[in-house]
Amino acid sequence: MQTELAASLRGTPDGETAEHILRSCVHCGFCLATCPTYQILGNELDSPRGRIYLIKQVLEGATPTSKTQLHLDRCLSCRNCETTCPSGVEYGKLLDIGRQLVDQKVTRSPLATAARTALKTSLATPWLFNGALKLGRAVRGTLPEFVAARIPRAENAGIWPAPRHARRMLVLAGCVQPGLKPNINAAAARVLDRLGISLSAADEAGCCGALAHHLNDRDDGLAAARRNVDAWIPYLDAGVEAIAMTASGCGAMVKDYGWLLRHDAAYAAKAARVAAATRDISEILVAERDALKPLTAHRSPLTQKIAYHPPCTLQHGQTLSGGVEALLTDAGFELTQVAEPHLCCGSAGTYSILQPEISGQLKARKLGHLTAGAPERIVTANIGCLAHLQSGTSLPVLHWVELLDEALQPSM
Repeated sequence: MQTELAASLRGTPDGETAEHILRSCVHCGFCLATCPTYQILGNELDSPRGRIYLIKQVLEGATPTSKTQLHLDRCLSCRNCETTCPSGVEYGKLLDIGRQLVDQKVTRSPLATAARTALKTSLATPWLFNGALKLGRAVRGTLPEFVAARIPRAENAGIWPAPRHARRMLVLAGCVQPGLKPNINAAAARVLDRLGISLSAADEAGCCGALAHHLNDRDDGLAAARRNVDAWIPYLDAGVEAIAMTASGCGAMVKDYGWLLRHDAAYAAKAARVAAATRDISEILVAERDALKPLTAHRSPLTQKIAYHPPCTLQHGQTLSGGVEALLTDAGFELTQVAEPHLCCGSAGTYSILQPEISGQLKARKLGHLTAGAPERIVTANIGCLAHLQSGTSLPVLHWVELLDEALQPSM
């Protein structure tokens, strides 16, 4: 796709990146068939191809409008289109640039601005989020059903094994996961402990930066990335072999640190090193599969029939598919057939809050597919997907590593 950048963007990092991406797009339309918002809305401007044209116009100097902003806002950033694009268009990177440019030129209403700021601040600040969660749980019974359904009940984390092995890995605690589902990281620690790997968290690390980044606050997103790089580099220097991610959304962001900080002379090399050391928990356990298999042999898992939802940030963002399914099958679980496994569930970070109607339709569609095989439980690999799906079903929704941890428990 030919383009002529506006003078203000020529020679800039964003301009050069955008021009390269645009030139790789051949306007074939394959992306329309796999775009969730296009399937629901039927408007090409709510498809990757349509949004690429909108971004191209802005890059060439056209003045964007609130409608331009709306069509870009409606994108889930699921990157399903990247998986199916025959030309390898890096749509996610182009979307980030386009959203940034449009937000610089189109003023949001005070209410919309306040909502986005509140989301970015509260969700990325554990003490604020956990305080609000505790209050919500306390008054849950007085709230309307559709609100109460979004407030998960409290759970215990279980035992986190003390560090005792020569092999060591780090885990990102995350923003909302410790409050919503504290058992996820603890379960990962127990599974790794049985494999001779100690898992711990760096207290200095915090939010991965994805929330700010996808709300077009580039400065806050990069500040979070730099803080985490500073927190993790000393551990890597001391022999920690990997940074384990139990939330695929965080994993996709951290694996991009090298790209996001590539122009920062003080952080580029360190960020690339952190990105290279980052592994989704499924990657780690697939690599340990031979050691893991004997631990689950001849065991009878508490639940046999499971429906698995692969998050977009795992299958499209990190291009990881098949690993979770293989691990759960090894452990004796029966995985049901789920239609349209490539489609987003509608969670997409803050999307379910900012675009509730589209998100709700996607959730209903996804749950219909997940429950069609009459599973006993649903599992996924990202806290956002987990909480979103749980709000629409009475079936238990867990992280898959919790299920694997159950399978490794001593038989009664």
